[in-house]
Amino acid sequence: MILQALRKRGVICDKIDVREVIFELTPNPFWDYDVVLVRCLSHSQAVYATRLLAMQGMRTVNTHRVITTCGDKILTTLALLEHGVPTPRTCAALSEEAALEAVEALGYPAVLKPPVGSWGRLMAKVNDRQAAEAVVEHKKMLDGPQDTPYYIQEYVDKPGRDIRTMVIGDEVVYAIYRSSSHWITNTARDGIAGQAPLTSDIERLSRAAARAVGGEIVAVDLLERSDGSLLVNEVNHTPEFHGAMEVVEVDIAGRIADYVVHISGTREEV
Repeated sequence: MILQALRKRGVICDKIDVREVIFELTPNPFWDYDVVLVRCLSHSQAVYATRLLAMQGMRTVNTHRVITTCGDKILTTLALLEHGVPTPRTCAALSEEAALEAVEALGYPAVLKPPVGSWGRLMAKVNDRQAAEAVVEHKKMLDGPQDTPYYIQEYVDKPGRDIRTMVIGDEVVYAIYRSSSHWITNTARDGIAGQAPLTSDIERLSRAAARAVGGEIVAVDLLERSDGSLLVNEVNHTPEFHGAMEVVEVDIAGRIADYVVHISGTREEV
């Protein structure tokens, strides 16, 4: 849809599958595009591809720095906190023992997430010590020899939904609810998209979150506390919009295309 929108605007563009490309590690340019819109599903592929393209002086959306930050929940949370954006209480732990202590410190229920991951996969809500021990042990075995940190977050008792917005440039182009009877409300996990009001608080926090990570085209996930206050949960650097396009009256692909055209030709250091 994005490619169709670009071509409809008379833009000459190519679709590149990074899995089929050999990136020669040299400062001599192998391509010369005005801008590259990154839509890799793989976080690691996006991280390396954007760095390799930046070495050639090419402009990418999003940048290597943004993708590195948003693709890691610990780095995202640090960026949000450093810019004063409200986010759930979170701990990072570098060992099994410290992870269990962190869960106890946050209190039950608590949520354990992989630092790198999407679509709500491998997330666990633990309600007591025994559940925490089981999840931490399973994570340790799944990670094998890798020293992957533990990301532990307070459980926010949201009203059966979260809020997702998309920010393009400095504009919040839509807000939707993602509702589910399950505590995980991602549309990838059968959450149902519905219209949400684009309130001043939602707009303000969405812009603040995007600026905190340096994002140009990002999705922001917000949680509602029982008192109505909002927290920024995550920022997604390669937002999908299949659910949103069914409920909002916004040409999302067209808005993305317009932004890419607008910034084409600008170069930016990584």
